[in-house]
Amino acid sequence: MNKMIDELYSIGLIPVIKIENADDALPLAKALIDGGLPAAEITFRTSCAAEAIKKITEAYPEMLVGAGTVLTTEQVDAAIAAGSKFLVSPGLNPKVTAYCLSKGVPMLPGCSNPSDVEAALELGLSTVKFFPAEAAGGLKMLKAMAAPYGQLKFMPTGGISADNLLEYLKFNKIVACGGSFMVKDDLVREKKWDEITALTKNAVKTMLGLEFLHMGINNENAEEATKAAKLFEMMFGLPVKDGSKSLFAGDAFEFMKSKGPGKCGHIAIRTNFVDRAMAYFKRMGLAFDESTITYDEKTGKPKFVYFKDEIAGFAIHLLQK
Repeated sequence: MNKMIDELYSIGLIPVIKIENADDALPLAKALIDGGLPAAEITFRTSCAAEAIKKITEAYPEMLVGAGTVLTTEQVDAAIAAGSKFLVSPGLNPKVTAYCLSKGVPMLPGCSNPSDVEAALELGLSTVKFFPAEAAGGLKMLKAMAAPYGQLKFMPTGGISADNLLEYLKFNKIVACGGSFMVKDDLVREKKWDEITALTKNAVKTMLGLEFLHMGINNENAEEATKAAKLFEMMFGLPVKDGSKSLFAGDAFEFMKSKGPGKCGHIAIRTNFVDRAMAYFKRMGLAFDESTITYDEKTGKPKFVYFKDEIAGFAIHLLQK
């Protein structure tokens, strides 16, 4: 179960989808994968939900597919038989939740107050859904409610948008957010798969916040680095800052006093979440030099890592904002 929760975390944003026509399942799944979110919570608010889940899980086994709005034990059985890897409900029904857990499949019941949370803890849960997130008081309410409950994690859903997604994800007790803003009902009905992919890409861009930080340029020695940095200062008015291993000309150019990583140097890219960015790039088939990972002492999460391969003679590293 913890492995599945880790998968939810690595993806960060779980599209919540209502499918009215099972034939839409595969093109919709492909649109999400192409957009960088290989995950979906298919709600049991339509009669074809189980069929849609089965289609997606068989065609795209790498996709993390769950069932939402699971209200009965019969729906639990149907969702699991269709291939659901996790189940979600709008509220906490002890009978349905216990039944799902007995099947060995993670269940995230909806909780909106401390009483719900304590009922979830009694059932042995470590992660729950916070629903309806915005209507129940939003992040302010969630932070207040989460404070007394130690390591309990949440997946807020309901009112999550591109505007507030990052604010939620930065709270360390949130595993992932559920959202439908990139898969609105009208877009699915009108089969606007390209638009869904574009919205999904934008959501991933917002979540990861990948930005160029600086370019490090290798030099043979400190004298050569100093000469180059001073030249940039003279040419472009970039103030030079001297350090033990390098000199910066402005914030964007770092002149190394010796040969560092990369044939020519390195490029630093900062991100909101190094761990989620690593998972994102790994899904694209890119690899990292695991020996270069450094971790944040407070959170224990990666804050720095180099990609395994150079690009055009430059080593590339990710850095936590």
